[in-house]
Amino acid sequence: MDIQSAITAAWDKIGGLIESLIVMLPNLVLAIIVFIAFFFAAHWLKLSVKRLTRRHRQARNLGMVLGRLAQGVVILIGLFVALSIVVPTFRAGDLVQLLGISGVAIGFAFRDILQNFLAGILILLTEPFRIDDQIVFKDFEGTVENIETRATTIKTYDGRRIVIPNSELFTNSVTVNTAYDSRRMEYDFGIGYGDNVEEAKRLMLEAIGTVDEVLRDPSPDVLLLELAESSVNIRARWWIKPPRRIDDLNSRDKVISAIKRKLSENGIDLPYPTQQILFHDQTEETDGDRARQREGWPAGNKKVPKPRSISGSLKQLAENSASKNGNDSDRQNLTTGDRQ
Repeated sequence: MDIQSAITAAWDKIGGLIESLIVMLPNLVLAIIVFIAFFFAAHWLKLSVKRLTRRHRQARNLGMVLGRLAQGVVILIGLFVALSIVVPTFRAGDLVQLLGISGVAIGFAFRDILQNFLAGILILLTEPFRIDDQIVFKDFEGTVENIETRATTIKTYDGRRIVIPNSELFTNSVTVNTAYDSRRMEYDFGIGYGDNVEEAKRLMLEAIGTVDEVLRDPSPDVLLLELAESSVNIRARWWIKPPRRIDDLNSRDKVISAIKRKLSENGIDLPYPTQQILFHDQTEETDGDRARQREGWPAGNKKVPKPRSISGSLKQLAENSASKNGNDSDRQNLTTGDRQ
């Protein structure tokens, strides 16, 4: 009897839940329809804001921020309305109070997400770089594809996508190669020490002037950079517009090719690093006399002996050894004769 009573009570509860669900079903369907309507309205509002600011480059990123914020607010309002339809006793103040109580816990749990979100908002508002700009961040370089509130995506020049958190972009240095309309390029050339530096600079300027990609204003220039170990280094500098990566590579290819061809045609040496090794002849009579040695020291006023070949040095060493042995033998014979 007790088991039958328990089964009856359970069945009554299930029946009550089913009846409640049936009664609530129209409200539930209506709430879903209302939420879907708010969702599509939020998406339409976001596109409308972006469309209004698309023509103005300065307000484009601001339009993205406002569009996303408006979308989030409309979806949140739709959620409140839908919950009010399903649960008539629900009040928005209850949810706000609940969020206020758990706000600290949520802040700690989603600290990185909130940090990236705020950094993304600041990046979109301050515009240190824009979509389609080419940037360099640490070891990554490419074109900015999208700036979202959480992360920024760039497409590298070899066709890869890099996703960078906005907090890192906002707190670290970023090089924007396309921030200005033009950009200066440079390359160092080495000529021989025996070549005329002024003539080489003139020829380099002529070669740069033949490249169409090089701007005439600002004009290109060449500067003597340093006296290196194996060459006299001259730096060529020129400007290009637009300053994108492909324009950089094209101008660099044509300028370097033109300068190399021009210098080679006019007999200007383009040396590669060389090293000279001097073997010091320890058998010479000048050993230890810096005024007469030839390995890097001044010759002085005295006559410097001609360098001796290795075979000649070995022959001289053998003769000195034989002479020394002969003197030692004669000295020993004299000593033996004296004793006798």
